[in-house]
Amino acid sequence: QVQLVESGGGLVQAGGSLRLSCAASGQIFSIHAMGWYRQAPGNQRELVASITTGGITNVADSVKGRFTASRDYAKNTVYLEMNSLKPEDTAVYYCNADIRGLGLPLFHNYWGQGTQVTVSS
Repeated sequence: QVQLVESGGGLVQAGGSLRLSCAASGQIFSIHAMGWYRQAPGNQRELVASITTGGITNVADSVKGRFTASRDYAKNTVYLEMNSLKPEDTAVYYCNADIRGLGLPLFHNYWGQGTQVTVSS
């Protein structure tokens, strides 16, 4: 059983910072991409940032220069450092990862439970 467990969300004033963490656990053989999506009320879920095993990053234009994703490969953990937060960054943030479980031939896509980030003006 593979799980993604997120932490670090909360309430912050505009211009502030937050750091999200997501740790993958369970019977894991390999992880390819790990990253973050977000979903605001009434909106579709959108990519925020992702990192492949090879270190290739993909960052949404709306957060470039403010958000940074990083990985600790030894800990199967991905982080999202969020600076200069804006009210429009308010959303539920979901961790996402492509994971191959022990004894399994294929990668599967997993989601965390989501963590709320609220930015007040």
